[in-house]
Amino acid sequence: MTSFLIFLAVIVALALYAIGIYNNLVNSRNRVKNAFAQIDVQLTRRHDLIPNLIEAVKGYMKHERETLDAVIRARNSAVSTLDAVKSDPSNAEAIQKLGAAEGALGSALGRLFALSEAYPDLKANQNMMQFQEELSSTENKVAFSRQAFNDAVLAYNNAVQNFPNSILAGMFRFDPASFLDIESEEKRQVPKVSFT
Repeated sequence: MTSFLIFLAVIVALALYAIGIYNNLVNSRNRVKNAFAQIDVQLTRRHDLIPNLIEAVKGYMKHERETLDAVIRARNSAVSTLDAVKSDPSNAEAIQKLGAAEGALGSALGRLFALSEAYPDLKANQNMMQFQEELSSTENKVAFSRQAFNDAVLAYNNAVQNFPNSILAGMFRFDPASFLDIESEEKRQVPKVSFT
């Protein structure tokens, strides 16, 4: 009878331990979803600002239609990719596509702002300056939100991949998540320094 009680106590302890691991995995995955929701808010704000920015520069940049179209295409691609990721922000492939789409949008915006330097009236336009400031502020918020998301992904991936959690994670299909890295061409370029 005593050995049966010991066996039963061990089984109950193991079951409670497994429940604890499972709950930790669920909590970690939910933290990833919450962190992504913060990114979603900032990226949506960014996407909503771009049509107004385009309208503000259209009158000045009549001959730069290709650049404006590139920004619009990049924005539309980023919006649709963001919508696809919302349902499962722990999907590694979807997060990588979002990073690429946002990187392309950032590059297109960079070209637009660089081109706007050639239009003094546009540079001095109050609406243009306001949109640039709002986009810059939003970019900073995106960076902070992305950092929080990547921290949540790290904690989640550690919970999924550490032993013995990995056994339950595999059984219940807790797949590792992917970090959100928004690629920027400017980030990769080496700055030119000249002392002449």
